[in-house]
Amino acid sequence: MKKISLLVLFISLLGCENAYVPENKIKEDVTFLANDGLEGRQTGTEGEKRAAEYIAQRFTDIGLMAKGTNNYFQEFSFKPKTNPHQKVTYSAEGDSTITGTNVIGFIDNEAENTIIIGAHYDHLGYGAEGSLYRGSEKAIHNGADDNASGVAVMLNLAGKLKTSNPNNNYLFIAFSGEEMGLLGSNYFTKNASIDLTKANYMLNMDMVGRLKQDSTLAVYGVGTSPILKQIVTSNNKSFKIIENESGVGPSDHTSFYNSDIPVLHFFTGQHEDYHKPSDDSNKLNYKGMETISNYIYNIITDLDDNGKLAFRKTKNESEETPRFKVGLGVVPDYLFDGEGMRIDGISEDKPAQRAGLQKGDIVIKLGDSTITDLMSYMRSLSVFEKGDKTTVVVERNGKEVEAEIKF
Repeated sequence: MKKISLLVLFISLLGCENAYVPENKIKEDVTFLANDGLEGRQTGTEGEKRAAEYIAQRFTDIGLMAKGTNNYFQEFSFKPKTNPHQKVTYSAEGDSTITGTNVIGFIDNEAENTIIIGAHYDHLGYGAEGSLYRGSEKAIHNGADDNASGVAVMLNLAGKLKTSNPNNNYLFIAFSGEEMGLLGSNYFTKNASIDLTKANYMLNMDMVGRLKQDSTLAVYGVGTSPILKQIVTSNNKSFKIIENESGVGPSDHTSFYNSDIPVLHFFTGQHEDYHKPSDDSNKLNYKGMETISNYIYNIITDLDDNGKLAFRKTKNESEETPRFKVGLGVVPDYLFDGEGMRIDGISEDKPAQRAGLQKGDIVIKLGDSTITDLMSYMRSLSVFEKGDKTTVVVERNGKEVEAEIKF
């Protein structure tokens, strides 16, 4: 009997020889993508191409089908903007064009609908437009949190979904050109390698590597389908969730929302290393990333038998954002849900630093305006011009501190 049992086990193992066993390679993936050798993965560079090849190999290892126009790759060429208000146009490769590469893998469960799971993998190279680095020497911006973290979680999900939740197909996309204006995701929605009318919903991970001690996680897009808010809440066992209904934001989910597809965007918040050379892999919370991956997987599992989700338009908060000519030179804590606007980072030689403001200060008054949240902070800022002076009141360690600001 023992021999028969061993024989059955041996035959079973032979049958599973090619089955992918999910692995946690989150740290390994981030370490490779955020290595100095890739020189910051700027769109169109050799470093970005090496990152694309790595992601394609990971797709192969997991067993995903290639779903690009050239194996796993979907290339797109464009002429870079010459001014910030110019619209980027895609064009044939030629002089002065840049070529980006989306990397696309597919799990075909022969289902009616497809869930799209994405994360951008490009970054700022040695300090492209958008860098907040003020040093005199050029330095590699490795973008560990932004956004090797999102790609690593996407790959982790691909491994888990390879042999589970078969009621949908799954399309995994590592986007290029996000830092230059959501170019890769925009291009894909106009040149999709699947029928987008069969897209169920889209999940986007952008900057999910810095889960803080209070476990605050932002989930945007909960209003883009009637069921999403309930699903996000009912599956939460680990996080302090900050919800936002809008499907519009500064990341790739926006391209899919604009194509009438429900979206969720996951984000652990900005920090003082954002868009700087100091955004390195040794600063990430890998246990937190694994917890986020498990949470997203549970959401997918919960929705597995729900069929295609209904799409709903949301109020676009960005249209109501006041325009302003000056700034304090701070990074707001976008996950802060208390009264006021908490400062998460201070830029060098800007009004806030010169006034002695500190990271962790909560701005509660600016000029004559009481600050209750980020929107009221921006409204109050919009009335000032360069050269103006005013007072700012912050809460610091339970005490109010007043300082003079010169814009």
